[in-house]
Amino acid sequence: MSLRFHEIAETNHRILNPITEAQLLRLGELCHASSSTRLLDLACGKGEMLCQWALHYGVIGVGVDISPVFIAAARARGFDLAVWDKVSWVEAAAAEYPAEHHQFDIVSCLGATWIGGGLLGTLALMRVALNKAGGTLLIGEPYWLETPPAEAYTALEIQPDTFTTLEGTQARLKSAGAEIKDILLATPEGWDAYVNERAQAVAHWLETRAADADAAALRDWDERERRAYQQYERPYLGWGVFVATI
Repeated sequence: MSLRFHEIAETNHRILNPITEAQLLRLGELCHASSSTRLLDLACGKGEMLCQWALHYGVIGVGVDISPVFIAAARARGFDLAVWDKVSWVEAAAAEYPAEHHQFDIVSCLGATWIGGGLLGTLALMRVALNKAGGTLLIGEPYWLETPPAEAYTALEIQPDTFTTLEGTQARLKSAGAEIKDILLATPEGWDAYVNERAQAVAHWLETRAADADAAALRDWDERERRAYQQYERPYLGWGVFVATI
């Protein structure tokens, strides 16, 4: 999927994953977020978590994303919520940002573990930027509700071992030395709302830009995405955020 298609499909979203705003704030409570908390959000999308946590809990932090469209939206959101002085944004590949001199209390990556080549690789990236005295990792990741048919991997363009079950995901994290403190799971209704909003955004874009050079490719991509969701993601995949310490 091209970055442009992703940007178009997420036009109307503030949260670029299946959790709700209420769940986003609940995550802040689970992490004991406060004005003394420094947060690094890798592949932050439009920065809604960082902005909401800055507004409600006084968190100070940095959001990193490769999309100039999303970073622009994040910056605008920070001004809209009057938290511009608490949040900053970096337009860059998220995998290249963490550095040894960083000392963040919370490092998050919600739904973008591809930045590190998978769950464990991304966990290793996140640990680089974590406070050396300890801190919290937030990892958003799909998991299998049950084993899907073999054709699901082709339709979703993933390898059979890309995801595992909820228990298997926890085991992967524990194998890397992460101690899981809490898990927040998206609901099927949250998944549906997220996917439906994407489809509506694409439909509107195609209606108003039918002559665009990418219109046909976008239409094909959208049809594949919706079919894959109905056939394989909706019945077989869940999505959760794992709150862990190292």
